[in-house]
Amino acid sequence: MSNPNGQREFDVVFEPQEDGSYAAYVPDLPGCVSEGETLDEATAMIREAMTLYIESREEHGWKLPKIEHRKLAPAV
Repeated sequence: MSNPNGQREFDVVFEPQEDGSYAAYVPDLPGCVSEGETLDEATAMIREAMTLYIESREEHGWKLPKIEHRKLAPAV
């Protein structure tokens, strides 16, 4: 998905940690992870990680991975 500035947007998952900090990862960018002491810090850190991830792939001539999303219910 793109925003009004033409930049692609990605879903980010923020997981609260026991110590009050947050871990963050981007499901569509495997290995793109970060963390922060607060949600705002984790947001800033994952944005930077996303930028570096995408720049690195572009520098190597690699396309972004195509990730398939599906909603599934657990097997019972």
